[in-house]
Amino acid sequence: MKYYTQKIDEVYHDLDSSPKGLSGKEAEERLEKYGKNEIVRKREIKPFMIFLSQFKDFIIWILIAAAGVSIMLGIYSGQAEEWIDAIVIIIILVLNAFLGFIKEYRAEKSIEALKKMTSLKTVALRNNKEQKIDAHELVPGDIVFLEVGEKVPADARLIEATALECEEAALTGESLPVEKKTGTIKEGTAVADRSNMVFNGTVVTRGHGKAIVTATGMKTQLGRIAGMIQEAESPKTPLQNKLAHFGKVLGGIVILVCVIVIIVGIFRGYGTLTMFLAAVSLAVAAVPEGLPAVVTITLSIGVQKMAKRNALIRKLPSVETLGCTTVISSDKTGTLTHNEMTVTKVYCDGQVIDVRGEGYKTKGEFEKKTEDLKQLLKIGVLCNDAKLNGEEVVGDPTEAALLVSAAKLGMRKEEMNRLNPRVDELPFDSERKMMTTINKVNNSKYAFTKGAPDVILSKCNKILENGKTRILTKKDRDNILAVNEQFARSALRVLGFAYKEIKYEKINEESLIFVGLQAMIDPPRKEAVTSVEMCKKAGIKVIMVTGDHKITAQAIAKKLGISGRAITGVELDKLNDEEFARDVEKISIFARVNPAHKTKIIKALEKHGHVTAMTGDGVNDAPALKRADIGVAMGITGTDVSKEASDMVLLDDNFSSLVSAVEEGRTIFDNIQKFVEYLLSCNMGEVLVILSAIIAGLKLPLLPLQILWMNLVTDGLPALALGVDPEEPGVMDRPPREKGTKIVSRNGFIRMLALGAIMAAGTLVVFIAFYDNLEHAQTMAFTTLVMFQMFQVLNTRSLTKSLFSVGVFKNRWLWAAIGTSVFLQLMVVYSPLNKIFHTVPLSLYDWGFVILISLSVFVIREVWKLFSKH
Repeated sequence: MKYYTQKIDEVYHDLDSSPKGLSGKEAEERLEKYGKNEIVRKREIKPFMIFLSQFKDFIIWILIAAAGVSIMLGIYSGQAEEWIDAIVIIIILVLNAFLGFIKEYRAEKSIEALKKMTSLKTVALRNNKEQKIDAHELVPGDIVFLEVGEKVPADARLIEATALECEEAALTGESLPVEKKTGTIKEGTAVADRSNMVFNGTVVTRGHGKAIVTATGMKTQLGRIAGMIQEAESPKTPLQNKLAHFGKVLGGIVILVCVIVIIVGIFRGYGTLTMFLAAVSLAVAAVPEGLPAVVTITLSIGVQKMAKRNALIRKLPSVETLGCTTVISSDKTGTLTHNEMTVTKVYCDGQVIDVRGEGYKTKGEFEKKTEDLKQLLKIGVLCNDAKLNGEEVVGDPTEAALLVSAAKLGMRKEEMNRLNPRVDELPFDSERKMMTTINKVNNSKYAFTKGAPDVILSKCNKILENGKTRILTKKDRDNILAVNEQFARSALRVLGFAYKEIKYEKINEESLIFVGLQAMIDPPRKEAVTSVEMCKKAGIKVIMVTGDHKITAQAIAKKLGISGRAITGVELDKLNDEEFARDVEKISIFARVNPAHKTKIIKALEKHGHVTAMTGDGVNDAPALKRADIGVAMGITGTDVSKEASDMVLLDDNFSSLVSAVEEGRTIFDNIQKFVEYLLSCNMGEVLVILSAIIAGLKLPLLPLQILWMNLVTDGLPALALGVDPEEPGVMDRPPREKGTKIVSRNGFIRMLALGAIMAAGTLVVFIAFYDNLEHAQTMAFTTLVMFQMFQVLNTRSLTKSLFSVGVFKNRWLWAAIGTSVFLQLMVVYSPLNKIFHTVPLSLYDWGFVILISLSVFVIREVWKLFSKH
């Protein structure tokens, strides 16, 4: 259907809709008929392919070849033992692949769930009421509202357009915004020239409008070319790439060691196949092939935990960066404060008037009423895009406060708009710091303007006082600015109001008549005060960025506990890059700034090596959000453009949620370090046991199948449980880690080698002590090494603190994993499986000996931590 050629009434008729929108029931029926408003993904998660991918590893191929050799030897020699070995190798490989599959599948599903959480919201007219809904619930016939900075949620025909412009580069490749109108267009017009249509995925860059949805999902223009914009596979994070590289390097070293083991073993008289299997089993044990998958799971689970704390991560690498954050540069309004404005004072007719009431409740009264008070409130209502439904606000909280203050004097927006309809406007933007609407008043046209008091005053040449208009004098200006400063010192946000009659000239904002000021309070969030204090302890500097007056900013900063120099945007413009970079670390408050200044702040902080998290909610904040190490958009007040540019979205617009995310980011990195240290120290222990025994001319303390079994048990559940370890006490009492910090430091490597050597020495002591009975000695060595690893996983609950100070039973998943691993070991020792694994049942005396020796690694590490602390 060519809706762009039709009049609005015809479009309503063809889509079976009306100016009241659809009812809830109609929307449900159409959703069933047309399907969800989403682009269908080509790349799907295929479980079978994920399972097969677990066999891609080179060492796994070697093991499969070893199993094949065992089968051939079994056929050749006629011995059942060779067959059993081959079958067990294959079973262990399948179990290992199954564990890997679960890890990877969970990681993929986690990422899928996170993508769904980032879906766009839109305001639609349902049951003749404006409602915020998920964009994927839109259906043809829905009426949607379009605001600056929002992504257009579906293809739609415009019903109303006020100074509306859209950037359609996603569709046409044209970067310049396109002006939109509501009139009909002739048939055959190219998509790029259909100015009465808005298209899915494009962005509103100016003005606002109302439109009726004509196509959703794959039926939209964007849906038709979906094949060209299908989402590429998610890139690996820097951390995952580092670990994959680390695994390859380690693999190379291990293969070299294994070759040495085979050569030395054959010279010592061990069987060729036994040595081959022992070497390959060691390679499997030593190379942490599951590391990237576990890292993905740890990152994904961490991201889900952050989402529960209202911080939605859009890009996985930012999780790593969060723990390095040294500066948080936050907007004041709504992030550090409640963003629930209440007008408490007005200045009109030369008098300051107190206003009673709180929040968005329209109950309250003015201390006194002056002659021009109604004119002041009238401008606040007409030059306003917010809507008030009871105490529920749709739109900007500052504008909502103006509607509430007018309602306290009985002036309702619906009635005011009916009597004084808007005919044109100049929307607010952060460069001009003002907004103007043109309204019909009786038979005349008037411009009504609101904005920053100093900016409004600079545009005025007259003043309205006690019902009369006169020339605005210097004394008047000084008095008004003094009142503005007085309000600002009390942490009030102040707006100035002016008007003029429009006769013949085009819309402009010059030669206005000043009417008065409205001052509102936006109190600091209590939890933000606590979070600022937490940041100080964590070595993170908090910077407050605001468009408010310098004095207001300083007053709010003092309440929040933010100390440091304050500077305005004008003062900032006077500094060159070198001068600003020199002073930036002393400045904590940026007032009267515009979004362009944010990028300048980030550049200056970068010169000092800072890792910066920057918040923003407007279209013009997008460059700064992209430039920052972590761009943080607002979930409630943020525009779609800012969200697209961000690495993270605060679902509740709360500063404390950002600080919680930093805390979680630190915990995630800690857990990955713990996991790697646990895994590699255990692997080193296994390698050293075999290598030492061969060099010493002893029989093998561990059989190939036993090594493979340990690899399954220790690489599996305990290691994974470390990835979800709760945060350590004092995680926010230490400075941020440096960007690029290695997962395995030099000290960490020495520690892993030392602990691996302790486990190897203890295992060999047990093996030699029971050497007279080889099968018994091997069972003892096998069980001792497994128990060593269970105690070592407790050691790695913290790399610096005692287990008893971080909470012995705080990680229930870890104890469940240890219990499962010990149970599986008991099965191998006491059940009929012992014939396959060549083990014998152990006595209580044996277990006492095993526990006593394996406990040594825990005791030594606890003493080590104690000495390191002092």
